[in-house]
Amino acid sequence: MEFAILDFIQSNFRCGILDSIMTFITGLGDSGKIWIACTILLLLFPRTRKAGVAMGIALALEIVCCNVILKPFVARIRPCDINTSIQLLIERPLDYSFPSGHTASSFAAAFALYFGRKKLWIPAVILAGLIGFSRLYLYVHYPTDIIAGALIGIMMGWSGSVLTNAVFARLSKHGWKLIRQ
Repeated sequence: MEFAILDFIQSNFRCGILDSIMTFITGLGDSGKIWIACTILLLLFPRTRKAGVAMGIALALEIVCCNVILKPFVARIRPCDINTSIQLLIERPLDYSFPSGHTASSFAAAFALYFGRKKLWIPAVILAGLIGFSRLYLYVHYPTDIIAGALIGIMMGWSGSVLTNAVFARLSKHGWKLIRQ
């Protein structure tokens, strides 16, 4: 069934303009660079520092969960390694497929913003969804890799927010001012 979905996308959506767009979108998620840049930007300003800390924690948790624990444990072969007839538009990823790290980091960052009640969560979730879809379009992940990545990302975003709230509450109890109230 998963190959049916991937093949449907290849047959019905693949075209020159989307090839370029999806390659660009997936590139934003490479090594979490867009989310790391957003985290750094949020950390620079007292008003958004708490959201930046939550996003940074969420991303760190996601890396450990996906890249250190789940990918090596599950060791799922990528669809492009099974169906080699699909011409890849990006360099073939060298790690395992499950879960999608691009998707997990994207949803971790977006939901750290959501749980932190920052309006930026809306464009972040849209971009996270597009990054996830781009991984299907580019034939490097199965749909269940994307679903698992999104769910893990949401959990890590929540965890980052909860941990940040606890740390900031404890620090403020001891007189530390890290954010403008």
